[in-house]
Amino acid sequence: MRAEWLGGRGRQPETVRRRGTARRPLIAAAAAAGAVTLIGISGCAQMTAAMDKQWMTVQFSPNTSVATALHVRAACSHIQNTPPMALPAQHSEINTMYGVRYDTTNSTPANLAQLQTCLQKFKAVQGVNPDSAANEGS
Repeated sequence: MRAEWLGGRGRQPETVRRRGTARRPLIAAAAAAGAVTLIGISGCAQMTAAMDKQWMTVQFSPNTSVATALHVRAACSHIQNTPPMALPAQHSEINTMYGVRYDTTNSTPANLAQLQTCLQKFKAVQGVNPDSAANEGS
């Protein structure tokens, strides 16, 4: 009976030998599609998180010194959920003057009110401009 199954030649029949090999490309394609979908979903989540980022940029009067701008930045950095954002890599006068920003992504309305109250204590501050990553480039 064993010789009959092997066809007397010691090999498996054609149908037995190929069983499962036709499914391998389908399984590989499904795995690849799943990986691409997973990467796409995580990429969308990162993009959404980046687009949800919000901040307040401090506007200073024209003759404000860099030292004053940095003092204001430090003085109002204690407000919960509203940390100052990193200054630009190049510490030029213009970058510092327009680079004083506070991350308000997780701020409550009370946090924003505290920030504005703190900033209003300084004569050099003309105001603040709310902004978000979604508004950049427009």
